Amino acid sequence: MTMTDELTLPGEPAPITVDPDRWRVALPPDAWPDNFPSSGEIWRRDVFAVADAYRTGSASPRQLLTAVLIWGYGSIGYGPWRAARSLGADPEGKRLAYALEEVSASAPDEDALRTAYRRFRDPNHARLPWLGPGLFTKVLYFAGYRRGAGGLQPLILDRVVASGLPVEAGVGRQADWLSEEWLAYLRWAAEQAQARGVEPDEVEMTVRNGAGAATT
Repeated sequence: MTMTDELTLPGEPAPITVDPDRWRVALPPDAWPDNFPSSGEIWRRDVFAVADAYRTGSASPRQLLTAVLIWGYGSIGYGPWRAARSLGADPEGKRLAYALEEVSASAPDEDALRTAYRRFRDPNHARLPWLGPGLFTKVLYFAGYRRGAGGLQPLILDRVVASGLPVEAGVGRQADWLSEEWLAYLRWAAEQAQARGVEPDEVEMTVRNGAGAATT
């Protein structure tokens, strides 16, 4: 087994490639995750490692957000600038910790997932600039996913995924999805995963890869 085989999750075609030096210059030093890959190739397992550290108290919510945003923005030119603004609005990570409270301690149920999603949308408690559903569902995915547990799992919902979902997934084409649309998609993905004998996030990756191929 190669190192790539160990890092790759089922359905993940390739790592996200970034310029780590460019990101380091743009972001506060305290927000940089410990032992984050310096090669510039970021796999989902690399971000999950930071999420695991966050749940055990050895990584801060700001470090988790940084890992997710580096992976989420990838090589997009404005990524570091927007990530710095998101982090700058929560210098102690309190808003992030509050948003993630329901998904961090144990495997979240549907009520916990709904609460976490709504907190990220709430400007009075946890909403951060430049962190809409397409990005904060990535944070919820990495913080709340429990591999091997089956059932309802938090998954990424961004424009690419939404464009590839069938009508029965219950998701509109607009980007500002409501919590109930996200939950409808999670239920659909859980059913698909059970029928195929795979993880729910492999369903998301299959949709993403298919939608990406269709739009190129």
